[in-house]
Amino acid sequence: MTIDYDEKGKFYTDVVTKTPTSGVIQTATHLVRGLVHVRQGERLMNELERDEAFLAVTNATIHGADDQVLFTAPFLAIRRAQIVWITPVDAEGDAHDHA
Repeated sequence: MTIDYDEKGKFYTDVVTKTPTSGVIQTATHLVRGLVHVRQGERLMNELERDEAFLAVTNATIHGADDQVLFTAPFLAIRRAQIVWITPVDAEGDAHDHA
């Protein structure tokens, strides 16, 4: 890890701080519920607009077409090209209203 300082003493590192955000992700074949890690001060949509090939999800639960839980994983990397839609959810599991 490198640390750079400016003339005022502020430091910059290679470490990116992210906030876990509960979300629901629909792929072509599965529904994934879990924590998507979003850079501080940014929205979930900003994470999708990045050039990275995969989106990291932790505490993931993967559901089949009948909403049956197929499996769970502490970490899951989802190829961004496979995402049909994504939405943040609150603690009760309700989708956020961004209108």
